[in-house]
Amino acid sequence: MQQAWFKDWFNSHYYHLLYQHRDEEEANRFIQQLIAYLQPKLGATMLDVACGKGRHSKALAEMGYDVTGIDLSEESISEAKLDESEVLHFYQHDMRLPFWINYYDFAFNFFTSFGYFRTRREHDNAFRTIAQSLKPGGVFVIDYLNIAFAENAQESLATHHIEDIHFHISKWNDENHFFKQIQITDATNIEPKNLYTERVAKFSLKDFTEMLEHQQMTVQEVFGNYSLETYNEQESPRLIIVAKKIG
Repeated sequence: MQQAWFKDWFNSHYYHLLYQHRDEEEANRFIQQLIAYLQPKLGATMLDVACGKGRHSKALAEMGYDVTGIDLSEESISEAKLDESEVLHFYQHDMRLPFWINYYDFAFNFFTSFGYFRTRREHDNAFRTIAQSLKPGGVFVIDYLNIAFAENAQESLATHHIEDIHFHISKWNDENHFFKQIQITDATNIEPKNLYTERVAKFSLKDFTEMLEHQQMTVQEVFGNYSLETYNEQESPRLIIVAKKIG
């Protein structure tokens, strides 16, 4: 497969430094509310797709579930593996390629960890992997940005200073994607030493519904934020889809 922006960026020290202060409290509340809604049986098998360093996988395992996390980043998985146990497992794996078949009761893809690939076919391949990993009747939850809200809320320029590293961030969007360009300089060099550009596809609820149905998964519920309130196409900050594998 063609080398893509996320393979280098997600493995870089700068990526983990820039995003180290994400809202953990909000994330944990979301996981708690989602589990309360789904009501899995204790010991249920769960797949965390694009798990990063495994913070959500670990939380789910601590709640009494058997959790597997997969991620493309070797660095992230190496760190996640330090916390492996009998009910917590991590593998470096590309979500576009087949994984375990008919094994999991639930699969999750949290916090816009999708939409990165170059073609629609690659995104379809990722959903095929997830669908095949689920048992018949298994449930998949994807948490994605909401296009209209993201367009209106987008700040074009921002600067962050972390550990003598300067991150200069530019954001823009076109008809099909959101872009975020990160220029990185340090205190001793005024010229950018690294440049990364994130790209996330503008997938709508209709797009997701079609992709899921193509993999024999059907939408059961749609939420618009981490409090699991009703989705509004124009006003909701998130697009959280609960789908079920049919057959």
